[in-house]
Amino acid sequence: MPASVKAQGSAPFPSGEGRIEGIAVSGIQRIEPATVVSYLSVRVGDPFDPERLDDSLKRLFATGLFADVSFDRNGNTLVIQVTENPIINRIIFDGNKRLDNEELSAEVQLRPRIVFTRAKVQADVQRMLDLYQRSGRFAAVIEPKVVQLPQNRVDLIFEISEGPKSKIRRINFIGNTAFSDKDLREQLATTEARWWRLFGSNDTYDPDRQAFDREQLRRFYFNNGYADFRVISATAELTPDREDFIVTFVVEEGEIYHFGTVDVESEIRDIDEGLFRVFLGMREGQLYNLDRITDTVDRLTNAAGVLGYAFVNVRPMPRKNRETRTLDITFRVLDAPRVYVERIAVHGNVRTRDEVVRREFRLVEGDAFNLSKMERSRQRIQSLGFFRESEVEQLPGSREDRLVLDVSLQEDATGELSLGAAFSSLENFIFEFSIRERNLLGRAQELRLNFSLSSLRQQIDVGFTEPRFLGRNISAGIDLFQINLEQSQFSSFQTTTTGISFRLGLPIAERAVLALRYSIRRDLVDIGNIDPNRTSRFIRDQLGDNITSLFGYSLIYDSLNHPLRPTRGQRAVFSQDLAGLGGDIFYLRTRLDYDKFVPLIWGFYGRLGAEGGYIRGLGQDIRINDRFFLGGPKVRGFDTAGLGPAAVLLDDDGNPIAGLRPDFIGGEAFYQGTAELFLPLGEAAREMGVQASLYLDAASLFELSNDFDFEGEAVFGDTAEPRVSVGLGVAWESPFGPFRIDFAKILKSQPFDDTKSFQFNVGTSF
Repeated sequence: MPASVKAQGSAPFPSGEGRIEGIAVSGIQRIEPATVVSYLSVRVGDPFDPERLDDSLKRLFATGLFADVSFDRNGNTLVIQVTENPIINRIIFDGNKRLDNEELSAEVQLRPRIVFTRAKVQADVQRMLDLYQRSGRFAAVIEPKVVQLPQNRVDLIFEISEGPKSKIRRINFIGNTAFSDKDLREQLATTEARWWRLFGSNDTYDPDRQAFDREQLRRFYFNNGYADFRVISATAELTPDREDFIVTFVVEEGEIYHFGTVDVESEIRDIDEGLFRVFLGMREGQLYNLDRITDTVDRLTNAAGVLGYAFVNVRPMPRKNRETRTLDITFRVLDAPRVYVERIAVHGNVRTRDEVVRREFRLVEGDAFNLSKMERSRQRIQSLGFFRESEVEQLPGSREDRLVLDVSLQEDATGELSLGAAFSSLENFIFEFSIRERNLLGRAQELRLNFSLSSLRQQIDVGFTEPRFLGRNISAGIDLFQINLEQSQFSSFQTTTTGISFRLGLPIAERAVLALRYSIRRDLVDIGNIDPNRTSRFIRDQLGDNITSLFGYSLIYDSLNHPLRPTRGQRAVFSQDLAGLGGDIFYLRTRLDYDKFVPLIWGFYGRLGAEGGYIRGLGQDIRINDRFFLGGPKVRGFDTAGLGPAAVLLDDDGNPIAGLRPDFIGGEAFYQGTAELFLPLGEAAREMGVQASLYLDAASLFELSNDFDFEGEAVFGDTAEPRVSVGLGVAWESPFGPFRIDFAKILKSQPFDDTKSFQFNVGTSF
């Protein structure tokens, strides 16, 4: 009888009896016999060796191609009987709602036309369960089902029951006496589930977040003097209904320590230790604080970097005195050579030319390394707005005293083609078409064409900017424009402006720019179809067209950390415009604008803003189209141009005519102040582009140099007394375009001011 060898190695062949004269393979459907034979450890002519046959059997199973394999002997022929694993025809996910098919497909290893094995299926089930657990669904259940098809094929169906999202029901602490449970919960990234936390996702259980929370507790205690603090354990247990978690931290607080002797030892011979002592962030007797130590290490490292030592290593050497509960610390600045920039390597820029990036560097090859200049170079590159990410790394050079500044860039789209529509409570329906390229031909040149249409404004303008005019660090630009402004919402006139302007920008310091401009334009003022009898005589006297030839300059200082969404830094602009170098209009206009952003505690940050302006006629009165107008959205709570001097028609008794709206006629001086507090809404809100703030706006528009002595008319609101509003503003970078809504409470206004407690703006693109 023929002997056989099974997977378990039972029924071995008799040893030493004959040699293999042939190999026959049966049971195959897709696989070639030669493929099966190629995996064997035996060949024709070899003896029937049980050990080599057992090894061959294991090799065939290890391929994953077969569900079963057996060896039989028919005379001197080795007979291999196989059962092939089926091929997957398709993979189906059923019952998933929170995670889509693409997310699950990216997690599983099995694919259509791959050999099906139960081990691989179970591994993929576990991967998907891990994915659900990372998203907070620990009650998820996945059951694989197999549908047999002809030709040894199968459909693999994963039946999924996602279950509810597992929240953190409660966070407990054991062993804390110095701080309450509430104090410690505030230090954690994980939060207890509450119905009002609509935008947050930190109330779900995440093992990685729990590890971070352990570190947060450690840092909190270390920053409050507890140098011996440790977290004994952190456990998360499912509630009996398997819907929520209860997290428990067991801590040991230890004793409070203060700083003892604090000193610096420098191994760099060219730098006096006394210079480094200036940067110490603590002194003897202060409460022990880990952040002070970390901050001091950074200060000393940066100080050495500014002095040209790029790869300096600062080691804090603490000595704990348990008897006196003090901690002596010596910061040792290890020896390092003075470093020079050997090379600046730029990569990742596909469209943008190297020279555009290199000219933003405050360092060049051969310069002594300076950390502050390197950081400023990185900020300037990021401020170009051409790159999604930009990193500057310090890499060792060819010698110990050389380094390579490696600039890694990831380009962002700089071309914009938009066709947009929006609705605003200020301008009603808005239509806009624009083409803009901010990095033309990779040279950082900007070219734009813009057309916009709304109930108040029809505008077309074309502009071009060259950032390096004549190869120098001077920006130059030209603009052609025509603007039709319909002022009927707040006054009885409209303007049409057509002109051309030229611009120059000259850097005068690292963060300061002098901007020069010249423009010549034609302004036409008329009342359109408005009844002249319902229009102020003051406005009727302003009708007609004029040529304005205007030269102006601006001094700009900007240290904001982001051009669009700053959280720290300041920006100040002082500008003056002189009209009268030709043309019909003569005046001097002066403006000052200042903003400061300050980071506060717990994710809050604030903004303080101030703006003011004054225009003075040179031998003539100021025309209405050159006056300042003030209102929303700059001063929230007031409509467009809704505050300031207003001309009011009077009846025969000297009272304002009922039902007739006043004409806002602008002013020659204004001021405005803003205090704004931006609220921390959490990481999820930031990712969605949601921002909220509390604000206080105060402003006034006043001053009329024109003689206003028209019979049957009076002016109201010409006063420097402030208008004041407070409120809440919410902005959202929605998928449909930018959305902003403001709720305002008017604290102080003047008669005939046009207030608006609710304003919104939303747009979309298609």
